[in-house]
Amino acid sequence: MDETPQEIQKPKNWLESLNCAIEGAIFAVKTQRHMRYHYAIATAALLASLLLNLPTLEFILFAISIVILLFAEMFNTAVEQIVDLIWEKHHINAKHAKDVAAGAVLISSIGVFIMAYVIFSKYLFNPIEIGLREAKELTGHLAVVSLLLVFIAVVFSKAHFHKGRPLHGGMPSGHSAVAFSLWVSITFITMNPLVMILSFVMATMVSHSRLIGGIHGKFEIFMGALLGAGLTLLIFYLFFPLSK
Repeated sequence: MDETPQEIQKPKNWLESLNCAIEGAIFAVKTQRHMRYHYAIATAALLASLLLNLPTLEFILFAISIVILLFAEMFNTAVEQIVDLIWEKHHINAKHAKDVAAGAVLISSIGVFIMAYVIFSKYLFNPIEIGLREAKELTGHLAVVSLLLVFIAVVFSKAHFHKGRPLHGGMPSGHSAVAFSLWVSITFITMNPLVMILSFVMATMVSHSRLIGGIHGKFEIFMGALLGAGLTLLIFYLFFPLSK
């Protein structure tokens, strides 16, 4: 005999309403992995704002952007729960509802990124730029030599593991190695933090394309990035004085 579902009682006062709201926030954190990520990022960002002693206006704007992101994620969770309750089977309207709710999270995430960039860039980029300019000036010659050595290292590695061609399959990812070698070279040649970030994004996209294409696994891509970046840094550190 089926048990009768327990009837949900409507909150009788503001304290019970508050408890329901807190339970909703806890449910979202317990069931949604992205919600936990957002809370962790928000915590780290708020601690950073305290360490940097942000002006009151900047702190308020940043806090509001984080609140909007968390609200959008909870709204997305609520929509998913309602849609799953109404439509037990896949329905195109259910997909649209979930996609729109997820889009709200995406847009709010972009807003947080823009706000963080505007507020924190002056605190982060200046020290990075100073540090890069204090590093040894690197030449295009070293960048080319490093790239060639990375390519040779990839060939020898794939010959050792007997799998893949220099830039197609095998251990490690040749595309990832080359991309991250170029990232290191571009970073130190330009001495520009923004260029460093953009070139890193480009190297990551090149590596990710190999993963999506099924040509390499995550470990092969990681080892390629480590080989390219590490060997290039080593060449710059050891051989730059000889180029003077």
